Amino acid sequence: MKTVNIKLTTAESVKKFVNIVSKYPYEIDIRSGRYVVDAKSILGIFSLDLSKPVTVEIYSDDCDDFLEEIKEYII
Repeated sequence: MKTVNIKLTTAESVKKFVNIVSKYPYEIDIRSGRYVVDAKSILGIFSLDLSKPVTVEIYSDDCDDFLEEIKEYII
């Protein structure tokens, strides 16, 4: 499992992020405080407090291609 912190600032960035996440077969969650949602769920992501960075939890050790695609969101 790998974790990275990201910042999603606009509705368009959330949409683009979910489109990227949906291409990958492994489980990916987003954690904000005590709340955890599926990263493939637009509604789930919008239910979080996006004014602060959130943590992406990737349940795969072979995810370098995914990390490369989301590098614009990583802080």
